[in-house]
Amino acid sequence: MEWEVVIGLEIHAQLATQSKIFSGAATAYGADANTQACAVDLGLPGVLPVFNEEALRMAVKFGLAIDAEIGKKSVFDRKNYFYPDSPKGYQTTQLHYPTVGMGHIDIELDDGSTRRINVTRAHLEEDAGKSVHEGFGGLSGIDLNRAGTPLIEIVSEPELRSAKEASAYFRKMHSIVTYLGICDGDLSQGSMRCDCNVSLRPKGQTEFGTRTEIKNVNSFRNVERAIEAEIERQMDILEEGGRIIQETRLYDADKNETRAMRSKEVANDYRYFPCPDLLPVIIDDNYIEAVRATLPELPDQKRHRFQKDHGLSAIDAAVLSSQRELAHYFETAAQIANDYKLAANWVQGDVSATLNRLELDITALPVSAEQLGQILLRIKDNTLNNGGAKEVFNALLADPSQTDIDALIDQLGLKQVSDTGAIEAIVNDVLAANPKLVESYLATPEDKRAKAIGPFIGLVRKAAKGVNPQVVMDVLQQQLNRL
Repeated sequence: MEWEVVIGLEIHAQLATQSKIFSGAATAYGADANTQACAVDLGLPGVLPVFNEEALRMAVKFGLAIDAEIGKKSVFDRKNYFYPDSPKGYQTTQLHYPTVGMGHIDIELDDGSTRRINVTRAHLEEDAGKSVHEGFGGLSGIDLNRAGTPLIEIVSEPELRSAKEASAYFRKMHSIVTYLGICDGDLSQGSMRCDCNVSLRPKGQTEFGTRTEIKNVNSFRNVERAIEAEIERQMDILEEGGRIIQETRLYDADKNETRAMRSKEVANDYRYFPCPDLLPVIIDDNYIEAVRATLPELPDQKRHRFQKDHGLSAIDAAVLSSQRELAHYFETAAQIANDYKLAANWVQGDVSATLNRLELDITALPVSAEQLGQILLRIKDNTLNNGGAKEVFNALLADPSQTDIDALIDQLGLKQVSDTGAIEAIVNDVLAANPKLVESYLATPEDKRAKAIGPFIGLVRKAAKGVNPQVVMDVLQQQLNRL
């Protein structure tokens, strides 16, 4: 039987506020366990929450970025459940009246096409604490530092149809929230994580199959792998005549499999009701327009500008605009060099290769965008050839404190020789020292001589480091044609 995959994602993005959503406790990552959990976060008797307006502003900003309906009235509800890392016995969230309503984003697929994926809602809520299982001798510890950290939960429509589409959607959301500056997007720290709802149905059927939810997947690659593993598991069950149980599952990346965690609750199980301690949040058009005025250039806008204004290909523009910091690095270097294509080639080539090799983010690269721009300028004015430019780049990687690029070029002896007279002398010496190679070249048919000249270029460059390859080519052709 042919199966259709139905996927919906619930993305949790921690908002980059200085304090928590209902208390003044700090949200900074890395503090000692339970040092950033105040009486409100712990749900102690007699305390009352106070809503953090900055979390509202960030949520509205996100809603505007995805062209969503903004709720002028939003209401906080209590979602009742008990886990050890939720000391109040409920989570304050939004159910019927979220801050952000229906919106959409466009994702780019591997074949170059785009798909519009609708977003059902993005509601504000508080994060839970964290259960820690290592180092307690078979027991678990509870760290409540994260409890009360503001989140937006971004709920997609069940419109994704493959693991690759789901990964592309997650990447796009990551790009949007980091461009907006409302989330640092650090997947390793759990600042952004994803629940994947997966079901299968016979091709052509309109009714959804029974879904499972894979909780807290926190990398782009693992979103893809977890969904693929779950699709395979469900398909095996269905094709053997079994039935899928609605449940919450965890993804084991080491074993590349999902495993059951608990039965999946439905809305009635949580006994939602409006939070009696928080008034409805009312905003007007003036508030919304004031937030709209703070929107930065978003990834799609930047991509289109890179293509239109700087002549980049669709692929280059998409890659270079995918991450805010990468786009800034590229544009800074390109503006200094006044050459966007050359900068694009370097950022996607040597820079990206270095980041992958050293496992660095662009913000941690020792070579600054300004230094790269200076290197590119020296390529353009023929001070450096491409090989010499790479040597300068690697020297800066080893010691980024060197600010004078020209002094570094002189120190390394990489200044390119472009003087025709000097190169003529080197070429004549090479030709005189290699008579058999000259004979072989002269015996080569003219339509194949372009390839036969290659060994001479290598010998000249070996004899004189840093010669301009184009000048070498011109002089060689002139001198050989005279023979």
